[in-house]
Amino acid sequence: MSTFGHYFRVTTAGESHGKSVSCIVDNCPPGLELVRRHPASAKPPHRIWPLGTPILLTVPNEDQRPKDYGNKTIDLYPRPSHADWTYLEKYGTICRVAAGAAAQKLLRDMYGVETVAFVTSVGNIKLFGDTDAMSADPTFPSLANTITRDKVDEFLPVRCPDAEALKRMEARVAELRDQNDSTGGTVTYTPSGLGEPAFNKLEALIGHAMLSIPAVKGFEIGSGFLGAEINSSRHNDPFIPAPALDAAAHKTGIPRSRLHTKTNNSGGI
Repeated sequence: MSTFGHYFRVTTAGESHGKSVSCIVDNCPPGLELVRRHPASAKPPHRIWPLGTPILLTVPNEDQRPKDYGNKTIDLYPRPSHADWTYLEKYGTICRVAAGAAAQKLLRDMYGVETVAFVTSVGNIKLFGDTDAMSADPTFPSLANTITRDKVDEFLPVRCPDAEALKRMEARVAELRDQNDSTGGTVTYTPSGLGEPAFNKLEALIGHAMLSIPAVKGFEIGSGFLGAEINSSRHNDPFIPAPALDAAAHKTGIPRSRLHTKTNNSGGI
């Protein structure tokens, strides 16, 4: 099944070595301004205002490299760790990026929800060491609770909000690129208090979406499997008073008081 979501529904189509990939976004409200631009282009962005009808997004595939696998090799032998053998059409992730941009704009403009995430590791290059160290480091919750999307975007292309770690990650990526290789990484952070109980838990829905990406083979929330190795008294996330949330910054205009957690071993869910 190539459709995900209910109230905001995304349907993807295309092949990783085809001419293009596409997605259709349903239930995007009318009048929501969307900006189409290329990050590396100096051209002014193209602004569109959806009418409330389904939106078709098509991205040309300019990085087709079937020759990497030799003459007709791709037809004779399945690529290692790819979906060719079990599923001839391997769908890419660019459609998720495009649809996610529309969803992000909808959440910010209509509900005052800002989506912020940053990279905490690339391969074995880590921002805070292991997960246990990250949870215990007082710098991490401070960074996670104050950083903005604009600030993260200052640390391109890796989006790791630390100049020294960014340099090491960039060097690692360049090294792997020269070797025609790649590696994995982790992205952080989810705010506390999201999700619904039982079967519609946010962590279950996120896990569903993340693990549908062919290259993703592991997914953890908060401390993940480390939670099975440490004492519960240490793994708990105690609530502490927090100052009123500056809702004006989120364009809602409705300030509200809330509690905050001292740690975030539960990953905010």
